[in-house]
Amino acid sequence: MKPDKSKSLRLRSVFVSDVHLGSKDCRARELLEFLGSVDADYLFLVGDIIDFWSLRRSFYWPQEHNDVLRMILAKAREGTQVIYVPGNHDDDLREFCGSQFGNLVIRRKYVHAAADGREFLVMHGDEFDTAVKCSRWLAKFGAAAYEFMMRMNRGVNLCRRALGMPYWSLATYVKLRLGNAVRYVEAFETAAAQAARARGLDGIICGHIHRAGMRDIDGITYCNDGDWVESCTALVESPGGELSLWQFGAASGLPEGDELMEVAA
Repeated sequence: MKPDKSKSLRLRSVFVSDVHLGSKDCRARELLEFLGSVDADYLFLVGDIIDFWSLRRSFYWPQEHNDVLRMILAKAREGTQVIYVPGNHDDDLREFCGSQFGNLVIRRKYVHAAADGREFLVMHGDEFDTAVKCSRWLAKFGAAAYEFMMRMNRGVNLCRRALGMPYWSLATYVKLRLGNAVRYVEAFETAAAQAARARGLDGIICGHIHRAGMRDIDGITYCNDGDWVESCTALVESPGGELSLWQFGAASGLPEGDELMEVAA
C-alpha cells in the first residue's frame, strides 16, 4: 500500500512501538490509516513491531499485517529514514542490529537529535523490566496472562460493536486499578529516565509497557509512545522539534473517520 503524500500531514519524526503484527489483537487497520496520513523525515519502530512469540504459538498473518510492512518499506524507498529498534517480542531481529538496508537501519539503541537540539535515547524498554531481564519464564507467564485478558477483550468488544459502542480495553482497565501495576509503571519510568541521565541526554523515548505518556522526571523528559493493540498511540515530533502524543481517533472511542487527536504536549 502506497502512502498518499498529497493528503499527508508533514512531521519531522514519528515513533511507534508495540504493534504486535502476527497477533490477533494488533490494530493493523488503524495503524495503516495513521501511517498513510503522515509524512515524516524519520520513522522510528521502537520494538515489538512483529510478535514472534505469538506467531510461534499460533501462526496468524492477515493481509493487513503484510500491508503495514509494505507501507513502512514504501516510506523508506521514498526517502523516510526508518530506524528499527527491536524489542523483546521481536528479539530475533536483534542479531541484525548494526545492519542497514537502504533507508532502513536496525539498532539496539539510538540517540535521536530533535530539531530543537535536544537529544533522546530511543530504546524499546524491556531492559528496564526486571521480570524480562532476570526471568524469561516469568516474562512469558505475564505475556500469557495478558493474552488471556486480550482474548476476553475480543468477545467484550464484539458485543460493544454490535451495540454501537466504542472500543474498550479490559487490560488497560485492570492495569490502572492494580496497585502493583501502577507501582511497576512508576518504577519503569524512573529507571528509563535514569538511563538517559547516565548518558548525559535530555530524555528517553520508549515503549514496552503499553502505557503512553510524557512527563518530566527530575529534568529528564520521559516519553512512551504507547501501543497499537489497546490505545493506538504514537509520539510525533513537529518540524520545530516539539514532541507530542497522538491517539488515533477510532481507538479512543471517537467516531469512525475522526482524524488524529493530540492527547499530550
